[in-house]
Amino acid sequence: MIGLAHGVKIFICTDPADMRKSFDGLCGMTENLMKQDPITGHLFVFRNRNRDRLKILYWDRDGLAIWYKRLEQGTFQFPTDLKPKADKPVSVEITASDLSLLLGGIDLRTAHRRRRFEPPKQPR
Repeated sequence: MIGLAHGVKIFICTDPADMRKSFDGLCGMTENLMKQDPITGHLFVFRNRNRDRLKILYWDRDGLAIWYKRLEQGTFQFPTDLKPKADKPVSVEITASDLSLLLGGIDLRTAHRRRRFEPPKQPR
């Protein structure tokens, strides 16, 4: 798995992506659909319509990199298959542990989370 630095965010695109897209196509989806900057160092996760292929686009110090996984059997279960409202970006932020579970075949919708401390959110 990809080693993640502290502070790296992970965003999942809720719209299916054409897996023929490479760097430029995925950067375009990151900027236009997800309303994010692809060179921030964050991870941007894309899936195909059948949910059996996954690409992760990320900035690796001096250039873009893509991590690609194809399942031989089964599908990835994403935390949401609901499309956000039209005025919101088409992405969902998840944690590194959620990404690890997702890649390991765990259904995040049915995983039971224990209550943990969260600092209060700052108003924008």
